[in-house]
Amino acid sequence: MSAQPVRGYLGISEVLGQLRAEFPDISVSKIRFLETEGLIAPARAPSGYRRFAAADVERLRHILTAQRDQYLPLRVIKERLGRGDQPGQSPGPGDRAPGDRAPGGHGAAGHGAAGHGAGDRAPGQLLTRRELLDEAGISEPQLTELESFGLLRKSGRLYGEDALEVARTAALLTAYGVEPRHLRTVKAAVERETTLIEHVVAPILKQRSAGARDLAGRTAAELATLAMRLHRALIDGALAEAGLAQAPGAGRTAAELDADLRADPGTDRNGGLVRGDQARHPRREVGRGFEGASA
Repeated sequence: MSAQPVRGYLGISEVLGQLRAEFPDISVSKIRFLETEGLIAPARAPSGYRRFAAADVERLRHILTAQRDQYLPLRVIKERLGRGDQPGQSPGPGDRAPGDRAPGGHGAAGHGAAGHGAGDRAPGQLLTRRELLDEAGISEPQLTELESFGLLRKSGRLYGEDALEVARTAALLTAYGVEPRHLRTVKAAVERETTLIEHVVAPILKQRSAGARDLAGRTAAELATLAMRLHRALIDGALAEAGLAQAPGAGRTAAELDADLRADPGTDRNGGLVRGDQARHPRREVGRGFEGASA
C-alpha cells in the first residue's frame, strides 16, 4: 500500500493507486458515484479537487469490501454506516440483512428464501420470479417485456443464472436507449450459433460410448467460448472500420458498468453522472437509432 503523502490527504488518482490492487474494478466514475450517493464525502480544495483523508480511504475500502465479500447493496451499506458501523467492522450474527451471507457462505435463513443474493444460492439453484426481480434490479413490467420477446429461459416457473444475467444486462442497456425489442437480432444470432454448435457435436452424441454425452457437453462449451471470442473480435473490427475504435482499456469494464449504470441509470458515456433531462434526452436519441433494426 502506498504511504500517505506528507500533505495529509490524497487526490483521487492516488486513492485509485492505493485501492486498485485490492479492488481491480475501482474507477474514478465509481468513486464519483459513491460520493453522489452520499456514501463518502471527501473534502474539496478551493479549486474543486477532492481531498481524501486517511479516514475517507478506509471508509471507501469498507464500502468496496462489503460489496465484494458480503454482496451488500449500497442502500444497506449506507444504512449501516449511518447508524455508526465503523470501517473494518464485520456485522454481528443479529446484524445481517435477510439476504446477507453468513460466515459459512449460507444465508441467515437458509437457501431458498426470497431476497437472497447470488452468494446465498448453491450453484445451479433456480430463482423465483421475485428473486429474479430483486437480484436483477428490474421491475415487473420490464421482466414481462423481456419474456414477451423470448429473451428469458424458464424451467417451469423458475429461472436460472442465464436468465438473471440476461435481465441484468438488459437493464444496463436501457441506459443507452436499447430496449428489449432491439435485442431480437441478438437472440436470432445466438440461435444460429447454437444450431452450428449442435451440428458440430451431433456425431459425438451418436456414439454409443458411456462418456459420449459428457464429451459433447465439453465440446459444446469450448465451441461457445470460441464463438464468443470470435464475436468480440468481429465487433471490435466493425467498430474500428466505422471509426469508433478506442485505445485498449479506454472503455469501462463490465463490473464498472454494473456499478455505474445499474445503480444510477443517469450515467454519461464519459464516466460522469448526468441528471434529469440531461440523462433522458441522450437515451431517447440513442434509442431512435435502433428503430429500423427493430421494425
